[in-house]
Amino acid sequence: MGQFFFRKLAGIGVALTLSAWVPMAQAESAPQTTHGIAMYGQPALPPDFVSLPQVNPDAPKGGRIVFGESGSFDSLNPFIVKGRAPAGLAALTVETLMGRSYDEPFTLYGLLAESITTDEARTYAEFTLREEARFSDGSPVTVEDVIWSFETLGTLGNPRYHGAWAKIGKSEVTGPRSVKFTFNTQDRELPLILGLRPILQKAQWASKTFDESSMDVVIGSGPYVVGEVEAGKFVTYKKNPDWWGKDLPFNRGQHNFDEVRYDYFGDGGVVFEAFKGGIITSWREANPSKWETVYDWPEVADGTIVKSVIPHKRPSGIEGFAMNTRKPLFQDWRVRDALIHAFNFELVNQTLNAGLNPRIQSFYSNSPLGFAPGTPAEGAVLALLEPFKADLVPGTIEGYSVPQGDGSEANRANIRKATALLEKAGWSVQDGVLKNAAGEPFAFEILLVNGANDTIAAADIYVESLKRLGIEAKVTTVDDAQYKERTNAYDFEMTHYIRSLSLSPGNEQMLYWGSAGVTEPGTRNWMGINSPAAEAMINTMVNAKDQEGFASATQALDRILTAGRYVVPLWYSDVSRLAHRKELKYPERLPLYGDWLGFQPDVWWYQE
Repeated sequence: MGQFFFRKLAGIGVALTLSAWVPMAQAESAPQTTHGIAMYGQPALPPDFVSLPQVNPDAPKGGRIVFGESGSFDSLNPFIVKGRAPAGLAALTVETLMGRSYDEPFTLYGLLAESITTDEARTYAEFTLREEARFSDGSPVTVEDVIWSFETLGTLGNPRYHGAWAKIGKSEVTGPRSVKFTFNTQDRELPLILGLRPILQKAQWASKTFDESSMDVVIGSGPYVVGEVEAGKFVTYKKNPDWWGKDLPFNRGQHNFDEVRYDYFGDGGVVFEAFKGGIITSWREANPSKWETVYDWPEVADGTIVKSVIPHKRPSGIEGFAMNTRKPLFQDWRVRDALIHAFNFELVNQTLNAGLNPRIQSFYSNSPLGFAPGTPAEGAVLALLEPFKADLVPGTIEGYSVPQGDGSEANRANIRKATALLEKAGWSVQDGVLKNAAGEPFAFEILLVNGANDTIAAADIYVESLKRLGIEAKVTTVDDAQYKERTNAYDFEMTHYIRSLSLSPGNEQMLYWGSAGVTEPGTRNWMGINSPAAEAMINTMVNAKDQEGFASATQALDRILTAGRYVVPLWYSDVSRLAHRKELKYPERLPLYGDWLGFQPDVWWYQE
C-alpha cells in the first residue's frame, strides 16, 4: 500500500500532521463557511437553491441509454496509471466532496460535503461532510476516507492527482464530520481542486494494492454501481436504489436512467454501424460532412432517430499531431514550424469534412482566454511575457498565426517556406532524401490507435505531403492497450493529441505542460514541453484574484504554447452533433459548456 504520512491522535479536533508540513507565512483571515465556492466572485445559486438551472427538475426516472466505444478495457480502477478502465466508471460510481455546475465557468456546490470553509487568501480548506453520506455498501463516508483518498491518490494514483497533494502541508480532523487541509503553497484554486477529488472507501483497500490494475470493483458513493461487465466487451452501470444523494437539490433532475451501458467495438466505423443497427442508442458525430450526407436511413426520416445540435461557449482546445520534443529530431522550433507548414490542412479538411470545420488557431481560440492570431502582445500580457523574452520562440510576443494553404494538392508556398526553415535548421535534400550534415535521413513514425479512421486518413495525406520535402514518415497503428502504454512512456515520435480545455484552466495545466512531464511517465505533457515561462503563467493564473488578471495570464500561456509549434493543429467545432433514439430527451435550457462533462447522460432522461 505504501507508507502513510500521517498518524491519528486521540480525541476530536486534534491534528493529523503531515511530515512535509511547511507553515504558511500568511496568517489566516476572515474565515467564511459557504454552501459553494467560485474561482472568482460568488456562486450564482443561493444556499436554498432547489436544482441546477440546466436540468429538468421533474425529469422522469427509468429506462436506459447505451453508448458505444472503440477499443477495449482491462481494469476497473480508473484512478491509476496501469490498465485501461471503461468509460463512465469514475463519473457514475464515485463522488467528490463538491460538484460542479457546468452553467458557470468554475463554481462548486456541496455534494458529499455540506459546506466548505476557507479564508480570504485561501490558505486552507475545511470540509464538513453530510451526515447522511454513504458508500454503496451502506457504510458512512468519513473524514478518514477523505484523508486516505487524498493521500493515496496523491502518491499512488494517476500523476494528475499528485500536484495538489504536494501542496497540502497539514491535515486536521476538526470535528466528527469535518476535516481541514492547510496549504504550504499559495494557490487560490486549491480549495476547488480538493473539492473535486474522488472519495474512495479506505476499508476496501486494507489488504489490496491500490496501484495495481485489476477487475475488482471500486466502492464509491455515486448514483450507480457496476452491474454486468465483461473485460474489453461491455460494462453496465445500474442505478443504486439506496443511493444516499438522490434527494439532494444538487442532484435533482440528474442521473435519471436506471441503466447506463457502454459496449466496446473494434473501431469507430463499427460503432456507427452498431448505432444504425439499434445496438447503441446515442452517437456523437464528429464529422460535419457525414452529418449532412450519411444520415439517410429510414429511422432518421421517420423521427425514430433524432439529430440534435448542441452549441457551447468553451475554448477550442487543441487537437492535432503532437511532436515529441524529447526526440532530437523535433527539438528545433524551425523543424516543428516546417512540419506545420507541410501539413496541407485545407486539402485534408476538404477531403474529410467537406471543408466545414474551422482550423484551431490556438489552444484557447474561440474564447476570451485566447490571443488574437498575428497580433503582438500588449499591456498586461506583454508585461507577463517580457521577463522571459530572451527564451521565447519567435512569434510569441511579436505575433504568430497558423499557416494557411491555398487548398491545392501541391501547397507550393507552404512547402517552399518549410524547405527554407529546414535548411536553416541544418537539413538539405540529397538524392531526393532530406538529410542532416551527418547524412542521416529525416524519418519518423506517426503512432495512431486502431480504428481512428479519420485521424488515420489525415495522417496518410500528411505523409504524402512530407514526401515533397524528402521526409519519410510512416503511419503505425496499434491496439488501445499498446497505445496507452506507449504514450504513457512517451515512446513515440509523433502521435494524435487532443486536450479539451475549459473556461477555468488552473492546476491541471501544469500536468499538461509542466516540465515534470518531460521525464515523469503518465502525464499529459506528451510533447515534452519544458518552458519556465509557461509554468510562470500557470502559477499566475491559479493565484489571480480577479478575472482580468486570470485572463491575461491565460492569454500569455496561449501565446507560449501556440508559438512553441508543438502540435500540427487540426480542427474544432463550436457545436456537438448528437444522434439519438427519440426516447432520449434533454432539457431545453442548455448549459454554458454545452455537450460536456455533466451533460449526457447526467441530465438526460428516457421517455416513451
